[in-house]
Amino acid sequence: MGKTIKKLMEEGIVVLPGAFNGISAKLVEKAGFKALYISGAGLVNGVAAMPDVGLLTMSEVETQASYIINAVNIPCIVDGDTGFGETVNVMRMVKGLEGIGAAGVHIEDQELPKKCGHLSGKKLVSPQAMAEKIASAVEARKDPDFIVIARTDARGVEDIKTAIERANIYLEAGADVIFPEALESKEEFVTFKKEVNAPLLANMTEFGKTPLITVTEFEDIGYSIVIFPLTSFRVMIKAVQDALGKLKVEGTQKDLIEKMLTRKELYELIGYNEYEGLDKKISDKIKK
Repeated sequence: MGKTIKKLMEEGIVVLPGAFNGISAKLVEKAGFKALYISGAGLVNGVAAMPDVGLLTMSEVETQASYIINAVNIPCIVDGDTGFGETVNVMRMVKGLEGIGAAGVHIEDQELPKKCGHLSGKKLVSPQAMAEKIASAVEARKDPDFIVIARTDARGVEDIKTAIERANIYLEAGADVIFPEALESKEEFVTFKKEVNAPLLANMTEFGKTPLITVTEFEDIGYSIVIFPLTSFRVMIKAVQDALGKLKVEGTQKDLIEKMLTRKELYELIGYNEYEGLDKKISDKIKK
């Protein structure tokens, strides 16, 4: 495993593209990113073709996340939704995520059934209830480098003032990083940074309430982490949709070949020759 998220934050702003399966994780690593983000929406949309409303269980998320984490040698932050229950459930989640090698988790202050952070109609748990979840996550972790991130959805439900108030309560409960969801302007990100003295995470999802802001701009404001949870996922879905439409009309894939990863490139990406080499090594050892 590479450097911890804490160490990377000490060196500068950390950019985490989203990965939704093992192969996308390998592409993130190959592109040179030093960490990645495992989006709950990416998992439930991609694996189950269902909406991001808290439908995957804790064990399902752990299983899917483990494939991603095992595919790479860079730290991975996992979307823990609302913690899959109350304090004891959060503690069990942290124990499970540490067990599969996750570098950290974020927990949000929505009620169940939760919604995508950029949709209307969300409801919040009390600040006290969320603070207890954060404190339980901190209590449960064994690895001091495992980071606990508190996400507040209060901006979209009430206002930025409430989001700031909640963020500071969650900091007192032990959160390492604060994740203000669905801020609506660059100015709001600046205001949040001025009022919350902690490492901050910005979510650069597309088609939501937040305008697209560059990593450089976030670094200038003083943010520590920027996630791009569904960027590659959305590009992939559109590419597959277009390719299938073309195949349906033309009855051949010949005009799609140049857009494909070759067999050789795919095998290199997944380390096919390494598996063959290991198989041969074991076979030769037994023969001796």
